[in-house]
Amino acid sequence: MKFHGTANYVATEDLTVAVNAAVTLERPLLVKGEPGTGKTELARQVAGALGLPLIEWHVKSTTKAQQGLYEYDAVSRLRDSQLGDERVHDVRNYIRKGKLWQAFEAGGKVVLLIDEIDKADIEFPNDLLQELDRMEFHVYETGETIRARHRPVVIITSNNEKELPDAFLRRCFFHYIRFPEAETLRRIVAVHFPQIKERLLAEALTRFYEIRETPGLKKKPSTSEVLDWLKLILAEDLAPEDLTRDPRHLLPKLHGALLKNEQDVALFERLAFMARAR
Repeated sequence: MKFHGTANYVATEDLTVAVNAAVTLERPLLVKGEPGTGKTELARQVAGALGLPLIEWHVKSTTKAQQGLYEYDAVSRLRDSQLGDERVHDVRNYIRKGKLWQAFEAGGKVVLLIDEIDKADIEFPNDLLQELDRMEFHVYETGETIRARHRPVVIITSNNEKELPDAFLRRCFFHYIRFPEAETLRRIVAVHFPQIKERLLAEALTRFYEIRETPGLKKKPSTSEVLDWLKLILAEDLAPEDLTRDPRHLLPKLHGALLKNEQDVALFERLAFMARAR
């Protein structure tokens, strides 16, 4: 199985090497990068390219590692015992399988996405060390051990909001998705907007990279945000001249698609005020 990107996803050479290395080594692929650089979408595209089912586990701040294995509903069992329900005699009726269990018991190889692992508690990655390494875990309520029938392709994403434990990192193949250079970004845009005119695209990307490189910017706009911006530009039928930089009005047209907090909007307003004062 080799991943080479897809018609809908432009993968750089170093990214395809990372994916294929992780598949060959049978180790989780840990993908870091700015929000909006296509980390989650990578797992979906890898699954599609390799012809494998995808199981998605989206991690939240309240997510516990145990939830990925299974959850035992003791409250429901107690209630059923009080009501005399026959289901109470089989503890398996009160065990809810998690995403890892689903991946382990699948009839064939699957892609397992553990999305935004850095959102959870710092102990979350450590709590999954053995399960991801040995591809098995124990169910204490039933006394059984669940082993992976087919080792899944595991893709783990992180927005780099917190450091991950060294012991966890040692078990992963790591790749950082850098923000695409202009030529790569052009290829990405071509996938989504194949009919966009060259002059309009050139002017839009020039303005976009100027915004990203503005000193003091709190949140740099990402790939997904430039695609949203271009979609609006095309919907409004703007011309290249409408995007030309004017020092007196540094805020770009439709800037709400690119600037996502009031500090960055205020920064551009200050820069425009200073330009008018000269």
